[in-house]
Amino acid sequence: MEEVKIAVIGGSGLYDMAAISDVAAIDVDTPFGRPSGAIRIGSLSGKRVAFLPRHGDGHALSPSTLPYRANIYALKRLGVRFIIAVNAVGSLREDYAPGHIITPDQIIDYTIQTRARSFFEDGVVAHVSVADPMSAYLRHLIADAAQAVGATVHRQGTFLIEDGPRFATRAESHMFRAWGCDLIGMTAAPEAFLAREAEIAYASLAHVTDYDSWHESEEAVTSDMVIQTLATNINAVQLALVQAITQLHEDKITPAHTALDTALATPRAAMDAGVIEKLRPILARALGLDAETSEAQ
Repeated sequence: MEEVKIAVIGGSGLYDMAAISDVAAIDVDTPFGRPSGAIRIGSLSGKRVAFLPRHGDGHALSPSTLPYRANIYALKRLGVRFIIAVNAVGSLREDYAPGHIITPDQIIDYTIQTRARSFFEDGVVAHVSVADPMSAYLRHLIADAAQAVGATVHRQGTFLIEDGPRFATRAESHMFRAWGCDLIGMTAAPEAFLAREAEIAYASLAHVTDYDSWHESEEAVTSDMVIQTLATNINAVQLALVQAITQLHEDKITPAHTALDTALATPRAAMDAGVIEKLRPILARALGLDAETSEAQ
């Protein structure tokens, strides 16, 4: 299997970029089921990049039922070390206007425990630190890239993740603003947390499509509104990705890449052998194992 160190998770408009060449689609199976769709691997800015359609081809998968663990596991099996997640978001503040790009540094997980949110269950227990859930290195890289291509950029933000698939009520939207949240979306959790468990540096390129439902002088968010603004934002997002991937150092070591060194709670001798094998690509570095067995998952 081809090793790829950079991945982009987002919509179909990202892997259809004219700047991408030598594209091949591959299917990667995992112990957590199939990923959202076939992973496209192509050359961009002189690097091999994996593109994963978060909602599947044709946007057929709901935020609350996405195979988050399968998606991150599949990318880890490919050797991915950096994930740029592209998120369409609502803004909870006046100055983060539609069309702007934000690189959020914090997440509030407001999902209601229906999403599988960890690789580590019975057999091997880990408590990974996500005090700073986004990679600072990757955030700054994305922000610099977006600014270089002319986008209006905000370099910090607290990102509220709700379950969906509905949009927030006005009361909820005002509550999230009172909490100090800046953005609202549906998919960065548990995606960012699973990436940290898999020792992958993760950051969001969040582009604003609407003002959610709090803004009294603006129309409340609708799916049609988001789709229309997506078409407007996509060019800036594509240009920023090209620039960011050009500057990304694939072998750089960030704190995310050693996250399990301080996270594993189960002593090695007490770990379940079957669970170790199931999580081999994720545990390999921390336990000194080969990432793949002779019989790939």
